[in-house]
Amino acid sequence: MNPYIKKAFACLAFITVSVSPGLYVVGQKVVPDEPAKLITQFGFHQFSGGVLIIQARVNEYPDTLNFILDTGSGGISLDSTTVEYLSIPTTPSDRTIRGIAGIRKVNFLYNASLHLPGLSVDRLNFHVNDYEILSSVYGVKIDGIIGYSFFSRYIVHFDYDRLMLSVYSQGDFKYPRGGYTLNPILTTIPVISSVFRDNRKLNSRFYFDSGAGLCFLLSDGFTKDSMVLKPKKKPFLTQAEGLGGKMDMRLTTVKEVRIGPFRFRNVPTYIFDDVYNVTSYPYLSGLIGNDLLRRFNVTLNYARGEIHLIPNSHYHSAFDYAYTGLGIYVIDGSIQVEDVIPGSPGEKAGFKSGDILVSVGNNFSNNIQAYKNLLQTPGKKIRIIIRRNDSLLELVLKPSSIL
Repeated sequence: MNPYIKKAFACLAFITVSVSPGLYVVGQKVVPDEPAKLITQFGFHQFSGGVLIIQARVNEYPDTLNFILDTGSGGISLDSTTVEYLSIPTTPSDRTIRGIAGIRKVNFLYNASLHLPGLSVDRLNFHVNDYEILSSVYGVKIDGIIGYSFFSRYIVHFDYDRLMLSVYSQGDFKYPRGGYTLNPILTTIPVISSVFRDNRKLNSRFYFDSGAGLCFLLSDGFTKDSMVLKPKKKPFLTQAEGLGGKMDMRLTTVKEVRIGPFRFRNVPTYIFDDVYNVTSYPYLSGLIGNDLLRRFNVTLNYARGEIHLIPNSHYHSAFDYAYTGLGIYVIDGSIQVEDVIPGSPGEKAGFKSGDILVSVGNNFSNNIQAYKNLLQTPGKKIRIIIRRNDSLLELVLKPSSIL
């Protein structure tokens, strides 16, 4: 699993004030109390960790671009190489964005339009960032990230059963029965409360982050101060990718995580030293990512300060407990091993940085998503053909379990 983690802006209090019948005020915005109407509906692609990608165009440029749908983004953005390729003019700024491995100043494309199937969204300010590492992780060109700037204007429904996105106008919206409505703290990135337990039981605040390809993440400062994790359980060393590059992390499980009334047991959990304070500790303890959230059909209704969840067909899907210690990426069209954690199953199997994966099991597709899925079975011996120094070698990898 190669999780993507990114944060840009801190969260503040979100206030809802009731006013006269027919209108209500949310964060100083007046919203008509009339039925919401379906504007458009189109498909999305789902990648490892549950990350969602849709296709759209920007301004008058004819190229169709790939965007990640990310509730953990406080705005909307474009990849720097995409901007260069399309010769999109941008404006320098003193604004900065913060990620797991650094803080960067960014340029902007102001007052632009985003063209989705059946919907054009105007007056958007795109910041520009480098998403090369995300393209390597997912095996497709990532041209940008869609966050709060889009979600705040509409009611947006994610149907993970049908892989469909529905966009509605703001207004009165009836949620399907059998679900639960969260009331997040919201300015740009939603924050929800969650009860979880391992060594002890705690209630804390977390980012609600559809752009994070993982289940659960805790900051190292929080785990040390709270003593929430079982002290005798040794985590596995691993890496994650995000804004600024790669970062070392630890991987373990926690006994239980709750989202509203819904409970998940033995949840894979990443722990990292939050040097740039992207999780805003002690205000927040970490984030809940899309490998948990994809188990619900989700409705974002930011105007009313609501997120509605209803369990879907993936609710009882098994978690990924496999651990290989390998960091694999698409580089120049080949799937290559870049990182091998010392002492990991990958190192024991004989993998080295620079090895090119030719096949995993009987799969010769050169598809990184397919290869990652095949590596998610702990305890199973997997035969892998690699190319090293113009020679073909067969290695046998046995992923271990983080349970």
